[in-house]
Amino acid sequence: MTPGINRAKTWVLIAGLLGLFLVVGYLIGGQAGLTVALVLGLVFNFAMYWWSGSIAVRSTRSREVSEQEYPQLYRIVRELTQAEGMPMPGIYVSDMQQPNAFATGRNPQNAKVAVTQGILQILDERELRGVLAHELSHVANRDILVSSIAAAIGTSISYLAMMAFWFGGDDEGGGNPIVLLVAWILAPIAAGLIQMAVSRSREFQADESGAFLSRDPQSLASALQKLEQTSRQVPPPHSLQPGEAHLFIVNPLAAVKGRGIMSLFRTHPPTEERVARLMAVQDEILRRQGPIGR
Repeated sequence: MTPGINRAKTWVLIAGLLGLFLVVGYLIGGQAGLTVALVLGLVFNFAMYWWSGSIAVRSTRSREVSEQEYPQLYRIVRELTQAEGMPMPGIYVSDMQQPNAFATGRNPQNAKVAVTQGILQILDERELRGVLAHELSHVANRDILVSSIAAAIGTSISYLAMMAFWFGGDDEGGGNPIVLLVAWILAPIAAGLIQMAVSRSREFQADESGAFLSRDPQSLASALQKLEQTSRQVPPPHSLQPGEAHLFIVNPLAAVKGRGIMSLFRTHPPTEERVARLMAVQDEILRRQGPIGR
């Protein structure tokens, strides 16, 4: 899938999520409910946009590190940001033993890139470079903003449906108890499905953008395979919440999520599909500019 198509798909999903939000608001409260939905959406979006970076850093117990402490990490990030024409982000390291990485922050000027102690222990420099290129692509693509919007609208729908069920709706527009019950049950599920689809779309895009940035798609493919295998063996910290899983390069809660119908709520695409797409990117790079050499 080309970057343009992937971006269009993401915004179609966001539009669908927003439409669902407004429909739920109208069903449970008529015009007044629609107004409440809009206000709630604006408040949640602003909060998630402004504070999502700080929240993610605190919840993963990450700390900002200096170049003296992690010279290799700084060197790789500096090389990649210069190649992309991006400002240098804050660099953080989490004590999490589960191997993972994430990027957050409301824009490239306020971005943070974090890696865990676990990922530093299992990846070689080439693989780490591929992972960091992926995370920096999230920043360059404004995926933190997109994910925050999707999460905020999805959360708003859940709260709106819950409030409607417990406190009732407007008699003129949404007091029907059957409508309220359906909204309470189905709206959060539908919102979750769309939100997860947005997350998967952005992961594919960051894989592709990161592969072109590092010019070494195979390194990210190798890293993803290692992370998929190892992350299932090391449990995540208890402080990590399900709503934060989409931030990471692989789902840190995959080992406790289960399969079957729950796969519809995957925050990340299957690793084998991500690897297959990365190999297609490598073929494209080879066609354009010859063999990859470092």
